[in-house]
Amino acid sequence: MPAIRLQHASVPMTTGGNDQGRHFYGATLGLTEIPPPAVLGGDGFVWFAIGESGDEIHLYTDESGPNSPGQHLCIQVDDPAAVREQLEANGYETSDTDVIPNRPRFFTHDPFGNRVEISAILGPYS
Repeated sequence: MPAIRLQHASVPMTTGGNDQGRHFYGATLGLTEIPPPAVLGGDGFVWFAIGESGDEIHLYTDESGPNSPGQHLCIQVDDPAAVREQLEANGYETSDTDVIPNRPRFFTHDPFGNRVEISAILGPYS
């Protein structure tokens, strides 16, 4: 039974970081905020939809923060250069990384220190 896709990534944020998360993922990256299930209690969670496919990012309160340099989530976009410009205009640092064929990409960090890859998919890796 093969996996179909990554449905969501859960990303830690610091206590009280809801507005910072909304600014980075909502206002800056243009994701649509969606309500988390009421059973979760609400205040320590901010969820976002990515496109129409059901993919989501779930921010949750966790003081331990990011724990590995390789830990990251990747957001596919049509125009990485335009997104990079938007991030930098909002004060977020960006950095280049190893080139992968047909995957123009760069990295940034959200307000909580989580590493975020921004990438386009132009074709197969090779």
